Amino acid sequence: MLTLGRVAAIPVLIAAIIGREITMSALREWAATAGPEARQAVAVNAWGKWKTASQMASLTLLLLVKDGGSGAAAEAAAVAGAALLLVASWLTVQSLAIYMRGLGTVGEC
Repeated sequence: MLTLGRVAAIPVLIAAIIGREITMSALREWAATAGPEARQAVAVNAWGKWKTASQMASLTLLLLVKDGGSGAAAEAAAVAGAALLLVASWLTVQSLAIYMRGLGTVGEC
């Protein structure tokens, strides 16, 4: 398993990403019945687009390494994939915070 530093961080990062996806799915389902203000608060934004792009790039690089790559190119792909996973995890948390802040204003005058 790839490690970031001395800690096997990849499972933790992946859990954060999956947790955010489940949370956002539930929030969007709720918002669909709560009215237009709630739907707007959880509408797709650029943060989510960048999160998804970094996730897909990371996954591609990490799968290249897993499928038997070796040498300098594989090492570079592993490092880049892990770095992009960190970026994706950071964007995951940031985008969830943005959506939660938006929902916090729903119903305020």
